[in-house]
Amino acid sequence: MKILFATLLVCFLLLCSSILEPVMAQPRSPSCAGKCKARCRKAAVWERCFKYCGICCEKCKCVPSGTYGNKHECPCYRDMVTNKGRPKCP
Repeated sequence: MKILFATLLVCFLLLCSSILEPVMAQPRSPSCAGKCKARCRKAAVWERCFKYCGICCEKCKCVPSGTYGNKHECPCYRDMVTNKGRPKCP
């Protein structure tokens, strides 16, 4: 009985993993992806920068120019903060 249950469980997990798409850390908008790649190209932790830039871009519809600073160009991007009050957007 235990072997049958284990076999069914494994089959179910394999079926679910083949149906569901893996989650990628990319912005939904192609324009955000390009802007965030440019913004984060010099970041020490590129994946984290790209992830949060994408979140901010999707919400604000803009990304400041350059790889650092220039947040005055996009006030929404500049003003987003974490729950600890630190800047959310790179």
